[in-house]
Amino acid sequence: MKKRLYNAMEKLQQRTPTIMDFDKFSKYAVLLPLVRQNGDVFVLFEVRSLQLRRQPGEICFPGGKMDPCDQSPQETAIRETCEELGIEKEHITHVVPLDYVFSPFGMVIYPFAAFVDMTYMKINEKEVAEVFTVPLSFFVETKPDIYRVQFEPKPEDHFPFEHIPGGRQYNWRPRQIEEHFYYYKNKVIWGLTAKIIYHFIRMIQIKEGEYA
Repeated sequence: MKKRLYNAMEKLQQRTPTIMDFDKFSKYAVLLPLVRQNGDVFVLFEVRSLQLRRQPGEICFPGGKMDPCDQSPQETAIRETCEELGIEKEHITHVVPLDYVFSPFGMVIYPFAAFVDMTYMKINEKEVAEVFTVPLSFFVETKPDIYRVQFEPKPEDHFPFEHIPGGRQYNWRPRQIEEHFYYYKNKVIWGLTAKIIYHFIRMIQIKEGEYA
């Protein structure tokens, strides 16, 4: 037994650690599209089709779940953008990765930013109701409103409270997440989409007039 344990420990020394149970997370990738228009830079957003089962009518970036055939999250983001906006890969340039996000709902989201050529765009109406653009300067100059959402632990009915200190009075730690909101004309950009654009602005740390 001891020898087997030593052998196992030696093998573990050669292993590169990863995130525990990472294989159980659903993997998604999204693209933050930057568009050059009239000497300025804009951010392109989609409004999800009302025909969709999940989050119909919400504002988002192009993206979706990684397929087994995708070689990387970046490939997923580009593939989904091409499918949703009806453009070719060559219309997406200067792709850069942003920090990925762990969702409390068991998902990992890999965001990317890139320049997108809208010249030949023809949106997929089954998935996208409309697209619109917002000047990048708006996000540089505007701080989002931030609200906090609490997630309270709720053990299942037959949870073995008798085996833990404190029993039913155990002091669970609630989870809190921040939801970002931007208000642009009649559009409300919020949630993960707003969080990604806020993160992007902080990463590039540009001042007015430096992005054109």
